[in-house]
Amino acid sequence: MAVSRPAPQPTADVCAWRPQVPGVVEVFHAHFTGYAYPMHVHEAWTLLIVDDGAVRYDLDRHEHGTPHDTVSLLPPHVPHNGSAVTPDGFRKRVLYLDASVLGEELIGPAVDGPDLRDPVLRRRVGQLHGALSRPGDELEADSRLTFIGERLRGLLRPGQAVRPQHRDPVLARRLRELLDARVTEGLTLDTAAGLLQAHPAHLVRAFSGAYGIAPHRYLTARRVDRARRLLLDGLPAGDVAVAAGFYDQAHLTRHFRRLVGVTPGRYGSAPAPAAAAT
Repeated sequence: MAVSRPAPQPTADVCAWRPQVPGVVEVFHAHFTGYAYPMHVHEAWTLLIVDDGAVRYDLDRHEHGTPHDTVSLLPPHVPHNGSAVTPDGFRKRVLYLDASVLGEELIGPAVDGPDLRDPVLRRRVGQLHGALSRPGDELEADSRLTFIGERLRGLLRPGQAVRPQHRDPVLARRLRELLDARVTEGLTLDTAAGLLQAHPAHLVRAFSGAYGIAPHRYLTARRVDRARRLLLDGLPAGDVAVAAGFYDQAHLTRHFRRLVGVTPGRYGSAPAPAAAAT
């Protein structure tokens, strides 16, 4: 007689946090095996990508799925469930977004077509998760979220897609002056947009078009330049990180090595070359 084997127990490996980025209510990364979500609702928008496996779910009494090249957008207040397609489970990354990113007028289109097969959107969502996982890179995350919201609105309402605006060198210069004045303390994209009376996406496009570099990369480069001067003044790397506007020493080291090619410790400790004999 065959011996029945007990069903494998559900497993879960999760990580969740609330970043300091306007519009992002929560970031949720999870690997589930043998677990199924019952019907439930969220107050926020759910922006979901699946990295391994696949998920099937019901939304508004219609079945949907999330292959790896799909971005799923589940609207607030609409019941849905979710379960793995295979016994191996699934690995997903989720952003919960508030109404400042997507308004209620998009709930209907999202219910009709929640699974978006758009390679550009999929890549941008992955890049945003990367920025959100690095404390101190909030301006980058803010910029990437702005373009994701814009693309989502264009996909859900193609006839009302936002048209890219023309170059605006005056606005770009004003944003650069703002960044130069706030190298250490930094600023959010929403703050800059309010001060300069411009849409956040237009701000980023204008700056990138005028200077060939995104605002968050420009600010990081300015901070690294400041760190170089402070290191040569003899300050320890931990103090330099704070004084130059970085989140912590690890944040400084990551960007310093990327832009300078060495760690802050090596940069500040190398002896000057001896003068040549005459």
